[in-house]
Amino acid sequence: MSDLQNLSAPLWTGEEALAALSGLGGQGDREWQANGVSIDTRNLKSGDLFVALPGEKADGHDYVESAFAAGASAALVRQGYTPPQGLPDAAAFIYVDDVAAGLEALGQAARARSQAHILAVTGSVGKTSVKEALRLALSKSGSTHASEKSYNNHIGVPLSLARLPREAAYGVFEIGMNHAGEIATLVEMVRPHTAIITHIGSAHIEHLGSEEAIARAKAEIFTAGIAPQTAIIPQDTPYFDILRDAAKAANVADILPFAASEAKTGPAVAWAEKVHLHDTCSCVSATIDDTPMTFKVGTPGRHQVSNALAVLTAVKAAGADLALAALSLAESEGLPGRGQRHVLQCATGDYLLIDESYNANPSSMQAALMSLGLVPRFGQGRRIAALGDMAELGEHAADMHQALAENVEQADIDLVVTCGVMMQHLHNHLPPGRMGPHVSSPEELLEILLRDIHAGDVIMVKGANATGMMRLVDGLIDAHGQDAAETMTEGDYAV
Repeated sequence: MSDLQNLSAPLWTGEEALAALSGLGGQGDREWQANGVSIDTRNLKSGDLFVALPGEKADGHDYVESAFAAGASAALVRQGYTPPQGLPDAAAFIYVDDVAAGLEALGQAARARSQAHILAVTGSVGKTSVKEALRLALSKSGSTHASEKSYNNHIGVPLSLARLPREAAYGVFEIGMNHAGEIATLVEMVRPHTAIITHIGSAHIEHLGSEEAIARAKAEIFTAGIAPQTAIIPQDTPYFDILRDAAKAANVADILPFAASEAKTGPAVAWAEKVHLHDTCSCVSATIDDTPMTFKVGTPGRHQVSNALAVLTAVKAAGADLALAALSLAESEGLPGRGQRHVLQCATGDYLLIDESYNANPSSMQAALMSLGLVPRFGQGRRIAALGDMAELGEHAADMHQALAENVEQADIDLVVTCGVMMQHLHNHLPPGRMGPHVSSPEELLEILLRDIHAGDVIMVKGANATGMMRLVDGLIDAHGQDAAETMTEGDYAV
């Protein structure tokens, strides 16, 4: 997404696009201009360039007619493609040997022409939250562009770059991975001035074998291509030395550690001195590169405090207004699938649904459980965790699911309902007083919860994308409606 409006120049002209695509046999119409780039006709805006990406389940070339019907100004297609009959007279085409490579070329050209300070974010958890907080914080100082949603892979990164407006003062890009070497490929396109690692955890350990290997793969953000000027790394990790040494080996000029622990330890340049965790926010006194600050983070949990320290360190490195950035953190809200809250109504009254359904790994699952534990009990209300399997954990899967029982105890969760093959291991190790039903699907969980929910309950839903736990969220909202305008007061919850 971008905070830029009323641009003085189009995002792309036909001449610029053809120049960027010349190495891929680019040829076609020159007399067009676009204010956006789209790969999906369902959200294409009038005036967009439509990129007809081929895919395993669908081929963008099958949707060219729909793209022009929605107002596309041009389409990027493969050589030899024959346009359908009946298109608007103004329909423009650019032909390339490889459409996916063409999108990458557009992204690289947009990056090359940009004068923005570019920031890149990776990590096992917190990438999207940090990216969104940076978008909000930096927009207080200048025009800011950031990748949408979790667009952090071999398609999302070049697409986000291709959408980078030439007038942007700041650009924020999320970089993800499943395997070693993937970050290197993406960071060579992004070429950040400031590179941030949020946290090292067990996500994708099935493919990489160990958390140490994950740390080395994340460190590719420093070592691939042109080294960033600034590396921002978590000090509160056993793999700090790996990250710091990788940045040093890449000749990164400024290595800035941050730490959420409530005391300055080691080389941290940003650290929390006092933290007050609440159920809807956190209040923090911290030092950011010798600057004492007090601020509120609008999303709950100690992990969000850690994210905030990384954000403010990056804002300072980018030369933006640190005070305005700190104020902006109070405006941060839970994102869909990442902590968004819904006040719903069952037969006996209001209850709270916390949507954490966008993916899960041990670190993010622990953080979500601890955040649930911050929500106070009201009346007969219960803290309920509805959990689906975590994915890509390989031989560690059973142990890592079982280990969540300790976090359930620490957070004092009243009831845990589970689904999936791996969550059986957690279910089997829960004490009887906290053990809810275990089933095979989110739909079965929905039936159980719809029968059992009562006023004052707070339900947190989380699981890997493959488990479909978002269907449980959608089912609860469909069944019990949503009244975002109302908040709970005495005997309820403030959201």
